[in-house]
Amino acid sequence: MYIIEMFPENYLLFLQIIIVMFVTPGGPRVLIMSQSINYGFKKSLWTAFGDVTANSVQMLLVLFGLSALIEIFPNIVSVFKWVGISYILYVAFGFFKSKANLDIKTGKQIKSNTALFRDGFFIAFFSPKAIVFFAAVFPTFLTGENYIAHFIIMLISWVTLDFLTLAIYSKVAEKIIDQLKSNPKTLNYVSAAALTVIAIFIAIKV
Repeated sequence: MYIIEMFPENYLLFLQIIIVMFVTPGGPRVLIMSQSINYGFKKSLWTAFGDVTANSVQMLLVLFGLSALIEIFPNIVSVFKWVGISYILYVAFGFFKSKANLDIKTGKQIKSNTALFRDGFFIAFFSPKAIVFFAAVFPTFLTGENYIAHFIIMLISWVTLDFLTLAIYSKVAEKIIDQLKSNPKTLNYVSAAALTVIAIFIAIKV
């Protein structure tokens, strides 16, 4: 009975909401597919690590009054939105101008794990969809006496499902792009175009 009480009220609803968010293509999903295509599945997982780290930081900020800060400074969401768009376009431009440096053994382009982690972190951290969710929706599930337990359970659930779906997107991208492997420059253009479309969509719709 105690174990059941540890879970947040409406926990299943929380899972349904985040699963829908995770399976819906967005900046982080398009990014990791691009990274997988260009650098390989295993290296792209560093992008996923960056993503879930950013979201974990956002969840911790909720405990320190993120919602109240946004109420006081509502324009902060817009600022984060445009910073995120700018970073997505920066990554897209990086793909576009890349000279396609290849690892001879793997046939994949070379990029440091730190850079992949950074890309995943910044695009996830400045995602307006994530900021609104964590500021407005996430706190509504943190109720009752087991506040910290609820937080830990939701954090673990988010990180696990987010990382898993990112890995699936990455693996799928690696499998379906085989026909373009002979032309790395084309891969760069495809990745740059996909990220640019996502940036434009966020600018118009979010």
